Amino acid sequence: MEEEISIFPERQVVYATFWQRFAAGFIDLLVLVVPHYIIYGLIGGKNFFIELIHNEYYFSSFLGQFLCTVVYWLYQSLMESGAQQATIGQQALGIKVTGLYGGRISFLQATARHFGEYVSTLILCIGYFMMLWDDRNQMLHDKMAGALIVKKNPGI
Repeated sequence: MEEEISIFPERQVVYATFWQRFAAGFIDLLVLVVPHYIIYGLIGGKNFFIELIHNEYYFSSFLGQFLCTVVYWLYQSLMESGAQQATIGQQALGIKVTGLYGGRISFLQATARHFGEYVSTLILCIGYFMMLWDDRNQMLHDKMAGALIVKKNPGI
């Protein structure tokens, strides 16, 4: 088994807890609600009921959902692979995403982590609960992407 190396050997790595990650995800959900409704408003707009009556709603709903998925993917992947290594919710909770050796993850890894969340959800959310028995508190999508979620300033 490969030994984990920290980029800060003088500091102990403290992994984020289930509840810290849950709260960060909830904050991110609140942050993304506004763009979600803006997108649906632009797609459906005032003609929502007219489109519903004429069965055109299904296309605008699909298009709106697709655009919201793209916005959420880019939000999460760009922020987690960026300089802060965290989304707004993760920053608020003082946690960040790192690679297995403590460095920043790539955009590709962040993308794999994001879409891996769908896998974690599809298997009855077991992928999320895996962290409860994992020694590094990794969820399935973290393992798929080679990522860790750690406290930014352990000991504080």
